[in-house]
Amino acid sequence: MRARIYQPARNAMQSGTGKSKYWLLEFAPASRREVDPLMGWTSSSDTQAQVKLKFDSKEAALEYAEAHGLEAVVQEPHKRKPNIRAGGYGENFATNRRVPWTH
Repeated sequence: MRARIYQPARNAMQSGTGKSKYWLLEFAPASRREVDPLMGWTSSSDTQAQVKLKFDSKEAALEYAEAHGLEAVVQEPHKRKPNIRAGGYGENFATNRRVPWTH
């Protein structure tokens, strides 16, 4: 069985890196999805596609995959550049600005 190990991207509503420190192991779908003719819902007979396992580190996820005989593919995350300003938050209220700060 194939699996994918990755670190989830941050939410679009987040400015920080909260809830993106862990690693996920997600199983690849074994069967295709089908549309129910009566209700129009999408369904699948593959229950492993619903499973997502959380790990504290990439190494722990790889150890789990090896111990259970899973063929795992690791996707490395794209790290964002830190946005650190020299003055920090206090710079917003500095009295020595060249141009007055307005809304």
